[in-house]
Amino acid sequence: MAKDIREKIAKRAAKEIKGGDIVNLGIGIPSLVPNYLPKDLPVMVQAENGVLGIGGTPVQGDENENLCNAAGYPVLTVNGASYMDSGIAFGMIRKGLIDITILGSLQVSQNGDLANWIVPGKRVPGMGGAMELAQKAKKVIVVMSHVDKEGYPKIVKHCILPLTSEKCVDLIITDMAVIEVEEAGLKLTEVMKPYKVEDILKNTDANLLISDSLIHS
Repeated sequence: MAKDIREKIAKRAAKEIKGGDIVNLGIGIPSLVPNYLPKDLPVMVQAENGVLGIGGTPVQGDENENLCNAAGYPVLTVNGASYMDSGIAFGMIRKGLIDITILGSLQVSQNGDLANWIVPGKRVPGMGGAMELAQKAKKVIVVMSHVDKEGYPKIVKHCILPLTSEKCVDLIITDMAVIEVEEAGLKLTEVMKPYKVEDILKNTDANLLISDSLIHS
């Protein structure tokens, strides 16, 4: 995925974060989100390797080799940041203290199932904290491309890849659309430029409801 598209998705996801939230971010596109948070917004970004208070990405040359996110990429910290061992960090997650988690995904089903950790037969570094986050965070946001590298939809009726967690996703943000996961099904609430509703329907293998207040952004 092109860098500008990854940045567009991260920028849109940042709008979902409110002051006072404790947020955990997955690797890839989610790790770009802090770059788009207002500097005066009181948010604490947590990582399961033991940091609470992650900031944006440091400029090249200013990295601290001892300070990274859970994926091992260099990060900055905000005022009030603190450090802990990974046992306490996972304890925060498992006790339900994370308000929002933003994760990448391989597939999401129309009832909110998440598959984001393995393509059978291909190398995988591990699930990390995704299973705990998907089950315990108060809100689960997925950011991803709308289709895979072969052009197949990643929003599907039923996931065919191994699940990370069932019925856990609340919101999907892609390069084409923003889709809410509701009891009644998936609701298209926002269409990203330059796409149209027809493009979303064509590239989604799941039933979609169209919001009465649909936004074109």
